[in-house]
Amino acid sequence: MERLDEYRKQIDDIDRQLTALFEQRMAVCRQVGEVKREAGLPVLDPAREQQVLQSKEALVRDESLRPAVRSLFENMMASSRMLQERLTAESDPAKAASLADYEALRDWKGTLPASPHVLYQGQPGAYCEEAAVGFFGADCSRMNLKTWDGVFRGVKEGFGDYGVVPIENSSTGSINDVFDLLGKFGCYIVGEQIVPVEHCLLATQDANMDTVTDVYTHEQGFRQCRPFLAQYPKWNQHEMVNTALAAKYVAEQNDRTKAAIASRRAAELYGLQVLQTRINENIHNYTRFLVVAAAPQFPAEADKLSVRFTVPHTRGSLCRILEIFNRAGLNLVKLESRPVPEQSWEYCFYVDVDGSLRQPGMDLVVRELIDATSSFRILGSYQAAQL
Repeated sequence: MERLDEYRKQIDDIDRQLTALFEQRMAVCRQVGEVKREAGLPVLDPAREQQVLQSKEALVRDESLRPAVRSLFENMMASSRMLQERLTAESDPAKAASLADYEALRDWKGTLPASPHVLYQGQPGAYCEEAAVGFFGADCSRMNLKTWDGVFRGVKEGFGDYGVVPIENSSTGSINDVFDLLGKFGCYIVGEQIVPVEHCLLATQDANMDTVTDVYTHEQGFRQCRPFLAQYPKWNQHEMVNTALAAKYVAEQNDRTKAAIASRRAAELYGLQVLQTRINENIHNYTRFLVVAAAPQFPAEADKLSVRFTVPHTRGSLCRILEIFNRAGLNLVKLESRPVPEQSWEYCFYVDVDGSLRQPGMDLVVRELIDATSSFRILGSYQAAQL
């Protein structure tokens, strides 16, 4: 036991020296951060970091210790970046605001509304209403509005606790207008719902396939049913705001020459018959809907993260951001770019990531992203929907 105690004393002495050296290193790193801040340089220089790590590994004579030494310096360099990023945020109002928004979401301990009022776009029977019912339950208080803009505006101005809007379809892709509205109104994503889309051809009770001359639906409905519609080239196609409104219109017209592409639920609500089922091209057709709120929420079961950022218009700037995600082992499930209004050929990026702000290492990832981007905002941390 005396030998063990002696070895422990030696380790304690070495640790004291290491601690003092670490403090010296961080003091120099602070000075480096000051220089970078004054010169407008980014905190992270990936090429320099890799060069340093390789040089430290080369100093070790016992090759079996090289992975451990690399890990040691990776952790020290991560601490250095956090220190320098704080300096950058303190001197840059935009980055300081991004950091404050992130910390407010990370530390959120609020409560959810007991009886939420939900806004959605379209008529009763629209897929958007199905998403609202699927997420909040059939008895939820809900109100339909004419436009997606109206849903976002209503949530932002407090007319509803939540809004439900479509963001992408598995067959036709993203709904760009909704991405733009997320940026315009500054709402937060607090949940998502996936709804299977089964388009049907609906008409009045006295109609049949031979009497139809005009068909009505949303633009996405036409795109998703192109092979079916190609069989009837003489039909006139009329775009409507949403599929349920098309069904309502056909019912109100009570004209057997008119048909709508909408859901079975819309047929039941508006007293129409189903002439054809599953007319969409892809029978595995799903639409993903977002649940948005005016203020951030962070449920305990959150396992998905959405962010929005812009990058400097320089070569490799986006690659640098993607490398931050890669080094952290984060899986990007979606990457979308949208033009920045009034800035020609400038783009903002929307990214969905598997992960939660609470998982180890995420704090450093967010701070690195704030430093590396021109602007950065967390749109939400929420539970991913299941098919």
